[in-house]
Amino acid sequence: MKLALGMRVAHVALLAAAALFAAGPASAEIKAKVGHAMPDSHPQAAAMTKFAELVGTYTNGNVKVQTYHGALLGSDEKQLQAVQAGTQEFYIGTLAPLSTRVKEVQVWDLPFMFQNTKEVYAVLDGPSSKKIFEKIEPTGLVGLTWSGMGFRNLSNSRHPVTKLDDISGLKLRVMANPVALDTWKTIGANATPMPFSEVFPALEVKAIDGQENPLLHMYANKMQEVQKYISLTNHVYTPVALVASKKFWDKLTPADQDGIRKAAVEAGLLQRQLLDAGDREVIGKFKEAGVEVDEVPADQLARIQEQVKPVVAKFKGQIGDEFVDGFYAEIAKVRGGN
Repeated sequence: MKLALGMRVAHVALLAAAALFAAGPASAEIKAKVGHAMPDSHPQAAAMTKFAELVGTYTNGNVKVQTYHGALLGSDEKQLQAVQAGTQEFYIGTLAPLSTRVKEVQVWDLPFMFQNTKEVYAVLDGPSSKKIFEKIEPTGLVGLTWSGMGFRNLSNSRHPVTKLDDISGLKLRVMANPVALDTWKTIGANATPMPFSEVFPALEVKAIDGQENPLLHMYANKMQEVQKYISLTNHVYTPVALVASKKFWDKLTPADQDGIRKAAVEAGLLQRQLLDAGDREVIGKFKEAGVEVDEVPADQLARIQEQVKPVVAKFKGQIGDEFVDGFYAEIAKVRGGN
């Protein structure tokens, strides 16, 4: 009888251990961080909060994502490096810091490619953008989705800019990439690269006259407090990419990877919707804050576009003629209504 009882106890213990072993991997919560540079008030923050929520839902609670807004995890470049190293799991923002290793990233810096967001979103979801994700994978990143940040526009504290000649001599902070620097120098600005975290104080003390960024980005970062004039140039569209650390990604189950991809796409679409709605409202907010917002007449935009054609030609060859031609072909397809 003692032997039988002992066997039953051992059998129950064995079953319990087997059940615990089977449940272990499924119940072990995987923690991850997603970081970006935008403040809490920006649509990107709302989109990343939604991403974290959807990841939990679509992975059945296996993966828990904590959001870090407002560059709490560092600059774009630092966060990209952390994701590549595997010390940060997700990042959304510009891929510009990769441009020296992945030249195709620079295509987004070519000026005056797009007429509207319909064209932009078609390209973000098209083959050229997928090709960029393929190109960044050897750097330790897995591309999940592309979303928007908006058309870049010009602001300054000196005078209205409604024609090409108005740009001459303005000291402008521009993105630290060769396309942007050449573009603004070519049209007469004193172009100065500077980390975005330093822009507001530099504008405040008049060390620089102006900068160029998407409207919502400007408003969320309180440019209305240090800038008097905005010109609606729409010269470049800035996209953002949501990427994962390959070191982290390769440890996930295929089911969890699929759930995260689904969450990323939905969050990216939400960000686009919020940006579109915000862009329609923010011009009024700037005006209420005392900022003069000016349209740039079509003939003057044409003059600026003509002036920067040599810049486009120069960097097209560096980025890759075939890739850039394919990129423009995608735009033309949408523009033609096909």
